[in-house]
Amino acid sequence: AQGKGVKNSMEIAILSDTHDNIWALAEAMPYLQNADVVLHCGDLCSPFVVARLGEGLAGKPVHVIWGNNDGDQRMLTLAAQKAGNVHIHGPFAVLKLDELRVAMNHYPDIARGLAGSGRFDLVCYGHDHTAHSEQIAGTLLLNPGEIMGLNGRRSLVLYNTSSRNLEWVWLSE
Repeated sequence: AQGKGVKNSMEIAILSDTHDNIWALAEAMPYLQNADVVLHCGDLCSPFVVARLGEGLAGKPVHVIWGNNDGDQRMLTLAAQKAGNVHIHGPFAVLKLDELRVAMNHYPDIARGLAGSGRFDLVCYGHDHTAHSEQIAGTLLLNPGEIMGLNGRRSLVLYNTSSRNLEWVWLSE
């Protein structure tokens, strides 16, 4: 049994490239709600997506980085502030989640370099809408795929910090 206030592991939900697809986001929401923390690797696009994440995941931390299609950064930031639980880090984030060293950036080439640095346990990215995972120098390099559905396969990832187990969630096409 876990002691009071002691957490033996953390479940992280990782997603990217929503591109305003609120219907696909709604399908993903139950998986996000079951996680302890949510990471979004960019291209939410509109402030109403931030609002839906904030409301649907009330009280749960949601960490977001900018993608290349997040145009109205002022309104996205205001929506995040209003939500209260959505934290926009800019183009890059470094987080420590249950002793796991995590970096987030939208771009595959930058993420690959971060993974190769050996400074992180997990490096997450998006941008190319392609689900991908590989180990580089002891670091898990991860693209959770896309929520949007541009390439037909919508996906997200659930990651457990203690077991380091990676679970792919495939949503409807």
